Amino acid sequence: MSQPEINLPDADTIVKTGVAYARDLAERTISTFVVAASGVGIVAGPADMFHASFWQTMGAAGVAAAGSLLKGMVARAFGSKNSASLAKGV
Repeated sequence: MSQPEINLPDADTIVKTGVAYARDLAERTISTFVVAASGVGIVAGPADMFHASFWQTMGAAGVAAAGSLLKGMVARAFGSKNSASLAKGV
């Protein structure tokens, strides 16, 4: 009775996938921070950002969501057509 063959990816493929994932994650984390901070700055204003009202906070969240949508659209236009990331190979 023969054992079933296990086909695992080679180490080079795993490293390339890990690097692409790390680039994608870093890009998304940084862009989310920038867009969210911009949203708070636009909606609540830099002087009142620590005392924002409920509606100012919701407005900032809306600006952040719109910024993320725009970033994804730009990434599709300039990056891979099947990804919302500008990182190559994602």
